[in-house]
Amino acid sequence: MENVEPSTRPSATGTVITPDDLREIRRDICTVSAPSWVQSVPTDLGDVSHGKLKADQWRSLACLYILVPLMRLWGKATGPKASALHLTFLLVSAIIVATSRTTSTRHADVYLHLMKEYVDGLKEHFPEFDLHPNHHFAFHLRRYLIQYGPMHEWWTFPFERIIGMLQRISTNDKIGM
Repeated sequence: MENVEPSTRPSATGTVITPDDLREIRRDICTVSAPSWVQSVPTDLGDVSHGKLKADQWRSLACLYILVPLMRLWGKATGPKASALHLTFLLVSAIIVATSRTTSTRHADVYLHLMKEYVDGLKEHFPEFDLHPNHHFAFHLRRYLIQYGPMHEWWTFPFERIIGMLQRISTNDKIGM
């Protein structure tokens, strides 16, 4: 790996966000005025106290909350942070295309091209990062966009939300009581 400051060297998971970066991102999250229909994200992002983010929160984070702080923090960066910024824009662009309210074969092709460029970039710039099953699944979405139409008509965010509500119901682990 090229000579980079230890604070900007990617970890074994490929992470390049420093604690200072995370503080700035959190500060920016607190200042965003989002429309009421946009899923909010925890202001203590990165802390385990709020639990895992839901899929819709990840989408909101990517498409609304994260781009401006990353551009401000890493816009003139070089090395891993510049690569991470470029890859973030590829991923967010793919998300925006995939979750558009309209779709076509052209939309699906653009989405696939962006995802391929994103995953190829991950492998090139962060070879220590292990790809996950979601990376593989993402390549199947092109076919689903063509077969089933716009993603908002078949995604499972509403079901995920209901499952989350059911999981928060206090029970004594006994059926019918």
